[in-house]
Amino acid sequence: MIGDLGARDATELAAWVAKGKVSPSELLDAALSAVAARNPAINAVVLMQEGAARKAISDGLPPGPFRGVPFLLKDLGAEARDFPSHNGSRLFSNTRYARDSAIHERMRATGLVTFGRTTSPEGGIGTATEAAVYGGPTRNPWNPAHTPGGSSGGAGAAVAAGIVSMAHGSDGGGSVRIPASCCGLVGFKPTRARLPDGPYVGEGWAGMAIDGFLTRSVRDTAQMLDACAGPDLGAPYVAPPLISSHADAITRPPRRLRVAICDTTFTGEAIDPEVAEAVRVAGRLLESLGHQVFPARPKADVAGMMRAWTDIVAIGAALSIRSALKGRPMSEDLVEGVSRGACAHAEGLHPTRYLQAVGEIHSFGRQMAATFEGQYDILLSATLAEPPAKIGRFNHASTDYVDYRIGPNGVFAYSPFCAVFNASGQPAASLPLGRSDTDLPIGIHLAAPFGRDEELISLCAEIEAAQPWAATRAPMANPQ
Repeated sequence: MIGDLGARDATELAAWVAKGKVSPSELLDAALSAVAARNPAINAVVLMQEGAARKAISDGLPPGPFRGVPFLLKDLGAEARDFPSHNGSRLFSNTRYARDSAIHERMRATGLVTFGRTTSPEGGIGTATEAAVYGGPTRNPWNPAHTPGGSSGGAGAAVAAGIVSMAHGSDGGGSVRIPASCCGLVGFKPTRARLPDGPYVGEGWAGMAIDGFLTRSVRDTAQMLDACAGPDLGAPYVAPPLISSHADAITRPPRRLRVAICDTTFTGEAIDPEVAEAVRVAGRLLESLGHQVFPARPKADVAGMMRAWTDIVAIGAALSIRSALKGRPMSEDLVEGVSRGACAHAEGLHPTRYLQAVGEIHSFGRQMAATFEGQYDILLSATLAEPPAKIGRFNHASTDYVDYRIGPNGVFAYSPFCAVFNASGQPAASLPLGRSDTDLPIGIHLAAPFGRDEELISLCAEIEAAQPWAATRAPMANPQ
C-alpha cells in the first residue's frame, strides 16, 4: 500500500517512481496523510510547506537516486529559502534564509521532495526533544511515554512512525545516533568534515558537529552520504578522500576485523543490564561472521573531553543567543532554562578557555587515534547506557547547565559513548540490534578510525544482512 511509507526504504520508493508504479505526487499525498494521522500523537513534524513540495514536483525533480521520495529537514541547520525554521527556539522562531545551505542543495539534487521540518531541542543541546516552541514534547512512536532522543528527535520519530522513510538530522554529540537508538533506526556519523557546513557556518561546535540522516536501511544512508559528501566552497578543512564510495563499499563484506567490545562505559562503569547484554549479543553476532572479538576500552581522557565539550557548546550557545537578543534581556519567554544556564556558564569562563578547550579536544582525538592504532579496527559498545528515557527527564527546565550535561544524573551519564567520536572526529554508527523487555529499541554502537567510513558502513551492511531489521517497526507504523 502506497500510504505505508514506513514499510519501505527510500531506495525502494525511488525505484517505484522510476518504474512508473507511483508518482511523486502520490507519495507526497501518502506522507501528508501519515502526518495527519500520526503526528498529533508524537509532535514530530512542524513548519509544513506543502506548496513548496508541490512546486518542486511541478517544476521537475532532478534525476537523482531518491527522485520523488518525501523528505523532512531537521528544524536546526539545513538552511533553505523555502523552509523557514524555529531552530528549536522561541527566540529564533520563523527565521527565514536568503539562500540555501550547501547540504540542502545536495540533498535536493537527489530528487527528494521536502515538505517540512522536524522538531529539535533548543540549540541542539540535549538527548530529548521537548522544546517549548513546539507546544509540547516530541514522543517516541514505540511508546509515547518515552523520548525519541535528541537532538534529531523529531526526525527519528517521523521515520519510526512511518511518516517518511528517511529524514535529515545532525550530530554534535550523538544527535543522529541517539534518536536512531531510541527509535530503532540506522544513524551514521561520518568522519569530521565529510559533509559541508557552509555557507552559514565554517564549522559547528569546533568541528564536532556534522549533518547526517535517520534511515531504515544502510543502503539509504550510503546513497545519501555519497550524494552529500565533499567540502563546500571555502571550507576550512576537508575529510580524507574516500577510496571509492559508501554505496560501493556496501556491495561487498569488509575484511575480517579486530573488534574491541566494551559492555560498560568507556571508563568502566556499569550500564543497564539489558543494554549490556545486547552489546554482548552483538559481539557474538560479529564473532559468528568471522571477526575477532575481544574486550577492551579506549585509553583516553573521556572525562576531560566531556568537560571541554561542555564548555565549547556553552560558548556556542551564548554566541548564538546573545547575537539574536540584540541587547534585549534573556527572558524565560524567549530562552529556555538550560540555554540560559549555558549562557551564564560561558560568560563565567576565562576569555582564553575556548581555545584551551579546543586544544583539549584535539589532544583527545590524538589519544583516540592512538588507542585504535595497531590494537583494533572497530570499537563496539552500546549507543546509550540504558533504554530510551521517560518524557520529562531531560527537559530544559533546569538552569544548571553543567549539572544537566555532566552531573551524576545528567546527559553524559545517560549517553556516555556518542560524544567521544564527535570529539575525535571518527566515523560511528548506531544500528537497531537490541530490544528491551518492555519492547523499546536498544541501539548498538560501532566506531572506526578517522577516515575509515567505507569500512564501517560495509560492516554495517554485513550486520544488516545477517540480522535484518526491516520488518521490525514501531506499533504506530503498522497498518491499521
